Amino acid sequence: MTLPTQAQIIVIGGGIIGCSTAYHLARDHKADVLLLEQGKITSGSTWHAAGLVGQLRSSASITKVLKYSVDLYKGLAAETGLDTGWKMTGCLRLATTADRWTEYKRLATTARSFGMEMELVSADEVKRMWPLMDTFDLIGASWLPTDGQASPSDITQSLAKGARMHGAKIVEGVTVTGFRIEGRRITHVETTQGDIACDKVVNCGGMWARQLGAMAGVAVPLHPVKHQYIITEKIDGLSPDAPTLRDPDRRTYFKEEVGGLVMGGYEPNPQGWVTGDIPPNWEFRLFDDDFDHFGQHLEQAIARVPALEKTGVKQMINGAESFTPDGNFILGPAPESENMYVGAGFNAFGIASGGGAGWVLAEWVMRGEAPLDLWAVDIRRFSGLHGDRDWVATRTLEAYGKHYTVAFPHEEYDSGRPRITSPLYARLQAKGAVFGSKLGWERPNWFAPAGMEPRDRYSMGRQNWFAPVGEEHAHVRAHAGVFDQSSFAKYELSGPKAAEALEAICANRVAREVGRLTYTQLLNSRGGIEADLTVARLAEDRFYIVTGTGFRTHDYGWITDHLPKSGVSFEDVTEGWGTLSLMGPRARDILAAVTAEDVSNVALPFGSARVLTIAGVKVRALRVTYVGELGWELHCLINQLGEVYDALMAVDPDLRPVGYRALESMRLEKGYRAWSSDITLNDTPFEAGLGWAVKLKSTTPFLGRAALEAAAGKPLTKSLMTFAVDAPDAVLVGRETILRDGQAVGYLTSGGYGYTVGKSIGMGYVRNEAGVNSDWLAAGRYALVIAGEETPARLEMKPLVDPEGARIKA
Repeated sequence: MTLPTQAQIIVIGGGIIGCSTAYHLARDHKADVLLLEQGKITSGSTWHAAGLVGQLRSSASITKVLKYSVDLYKGLAAETGLDTGWKMTGCLRLATTADRWTEYKRLATTARSFGMEMELVSADEVKRMWPLMDTFDLIGASWLPTDGQASPSDITQSLAKGARMHGAKIVEGVTVTGFRIEGRRITHVETTQGDIACDKVVNCGGMWARQLGAMAGVAVPLHPVKHQYIITEKIDGLSPDAPTLRDPDRRTYFKEEVGGLVMGGYEPNPQGWVTGDIPPNWEFRLFDDDFDHFGQHLEQAIARVPALEKTGVKQMINGAESFTPDGNFILGPAPESENMYVGAGFNAFGIASGGGAGWVLAEWVMRGEAPLDLWAVDIRRFSGLHGDRDWVATRTLEAYGKHYTVAFPHEEYDSGRPRITSPLYARLQAKGAVFGSKLGWERPNWFAPAGMEPRDRYSMGRQNWFAPVGEEHAHVRAHAGVFDQSSFAKYELSGPKAAEALEAICANRVAREVGRLTYTQLLNSRGGIEADLTVARLAEDRFYIVTGTGFRTHDYGWITDHLPKSGVSFEDVTEGWGTLSLMGPRARDILAAVTAEDVSNVALPFGSARVLTIAGVKVRALRVTYVGELGWELHCLINQLGEVYDALMAVDPDLRPVGYRALESMRLEKGYRAWSSDITLNDTPFEAGLGWAVKLKSTTPFLGRAALEAAAGKPLTKSLMTFAVDAPDAVLVGRETILRDGQAVGYLTSGGYGYTVGKSIGMGYVRNEAGVNSDWLAAGRYALVIAGEETPARLEMKPLVDPEGARIKA
C-alpha cells in the first residue's frame, strides 16, 4: 500500500495493542486511521507471547477491560473469518501457604464484588481436574472457569483484518524516524517513506514505545526484560481442555499446547535488557536459550508435574517483554504532548488486555476523556522521576520479581530509595519513622516506639504497625500531631484570567475573596470526578492549588488541558514548598505560641488562607483538615521547613510527629473521601455525597455542569456509605462485598481500622437500580463478605467521629 500523506489518527505499532486500537477506532468511531508497523503485523513481543488470558484484577475497571477482551475474542472469528485460537479452559491458581490461601479468599470475594465466578476448590478437586499434577503440598486452588488461552498471532491478525474491513489502512515495513512538532503538538509523523500529517498519534510501539516517545519528548517508563518459556513434546494423559495453571508459590505457569505444555515463570532474579534504544531489526529475534537461568523454573515445574522429567523440549522461547515500574500497563494521553496517546508496557498481560485496552484507548483518543476509571494504568500516574531510565530499570526488575509473590496489603517497593526526601527526613528517621514511598517521595507511614525495629513486617492479618499507629491516632485525637506532607503536589495559577479559568473547571466556587480556601472537584463532561483538591486565593489574580502526591502529573495535565491559551500562567511549585499539617484539639494553642498573629477562629476561620510568621519564616496557613480535627496545613519555602518544624516541636514537649497510617485511620472515621478509590471518574459528586461542593445554585458554567443538571433531582442508583464492623479480627482492605438483606449491592472502595471507635471501617457504594435513598438505606440489614466470610456490619449515616465539625465555630 502506498503511504498516504495525511491521516486523522496514526497508530504506531502492529502488535496486538496497536491492531486492537486501530480496529476499535475504525469500527466504533469510523475514524480515518493509519497503522504503521516497522516489520510485519505481530512483530515485537506479540508473536512470541505465551497466550494466557486471565481477567481478574484488583480494579473493577481493569477487570471490565479484561472481560471485554474475552468477549471480543469469542466472537471475532465470526466477524473476520480468521480464528483467534480462543479456548475457555478456565484457570487454576494453586495455593501452598496459608498467606496464599488468604489471598485467594480475598480474590474470590473481589471476584464476587466484580460480578465474576471464582470458586475455591480442594486439593482433591484440583487433582481430579488436572490428573498429571502432584498435589502433595496443596492447600487448595482458586478456579475461574471463564479464563482461558488464545493464539497471540491469530488474534492480532484477526484484529488487523477487522480494522481493514472497517476502513483502517495498515502499512508494514515503515519505520517512524521522528516527529514534526509545533509547541506541544505533533503535526507530522516522519518515516522512512516520507512524512505524514496527522491530528493525533497513538504510540503502541511495545518495547519501542520508549524510544518513540523520546522522539516527541515523551517519557514512557517501561523496561524490556528477558522472559523465557518452553514448549514440550506431547505428554500422555494431558487433556486438550486442561485448565491453564498458575503455581505462584513455585513461580511457574502452564498451558496445554498441541498435546504438550507451555511452561514458564517469573524468577526473583530477572534479566533486564537495554536501557537505551532497541537494536535494529529485532522485530522477530529472540535471545539464545539460557537453560542455566531457566533451570530454577524447570526444577519447580517437575516437582508439580512429574511427567515433565521424561518429556522432551521442542523449543525454548527467550524473548523480550515490556514491563513497568509498578507492574501495571500504560494507557492514556502523554502529559508532555497535546496529541500523543500511549498504549504500551503490558507486563506479559498484553494478550489478556489487548482487546479491552484497544477499546478504551480508542474511546480516550476520540473523546479526550477516559471512558471509565483507568487510573491504575493511566500514564499520568508517573512523574519526571520516571524519565530516569536507570531508575525505571531497577524498579521494574523488582516489580517483575514480585509478579508471583503474595500481594500483602500495604507492601512497599524497596529499590531506588530514597529518591526524594524532605528536609525533615533525618529528624523523622531519628524519631523511629518507617517510610513509605509515593511518586519518589519518602513519607513517614508510622513511627516505631523505642525498643521496636523500625520496619514493616507484612502479613495478611494485623501487621506489626497496628498498635503504634493506634497510639499516634489517639495522640492526635487527644492532643496534637504534626504530619510532614511536603510531598503534596502544589501549583500556582496567576494572571488576569486566572479566576475565570478556575471557575470554568472547578465544580465549587473558588473565586471567593482573597484569603479564602475552597475544597473542590474537577469534573469531566459526564460529571465524573477527575480530581479533588483545594484552592487558596492568595490575591485577586493568584491562586495556590494543593492536591495529593500521587496525582501530581494527572492533575497538572488535566488543568493545563482546560486552561485558556492566554491570560494565565500555570506553574508546578511542588519541590519549592514544604508542608507541615498541625492537627488536633491543641493545634490552635501550639500555633498561637509560635506566631505573633491572631489565630483565633474569628481571625482564622475554617476555610481561611493567611500568611503567618513562625520563627521568622513566612508561612501560608491553610485552615483545613483531612483527619477531622482542628488544624492547619502550614506551607513554607521548603528550605525553611526545618525551622518551622523545630519551632513547633520546641514549644510543646507533647507534640509528636505522626505518619500517614494514622492519617488514613482518622480520615475513615470522619468519612473523608480519597480520590482514586472512593471517588473516581466513574462517580459523580451526588453519588459520592459531595453535592454540597457543587455550585449548581449559581449560573456559572463549568465543565460537567450539564451532566449534573441532567442528573439533579433524579433518584440515585448508588450512594457512597460508611460501614462499621464489630468483629475484632476483621481486617478490611477494600473490595469486600456489601450485602443488604443477603443480596450483593456493592463493594468497599477502601477499608481500615478506626482506633477511636475501636472498629474496622470501610467505605463503599451501595447500589440499587430502582433508587437509593435514606429510607431504603436505613431499612436494610447489612453484612460484608471478608475473605469469604459473611460478617455483620452496620451502615453509618453520619461520620463516626467528627470533632472538627463541632469546632468549626470554636
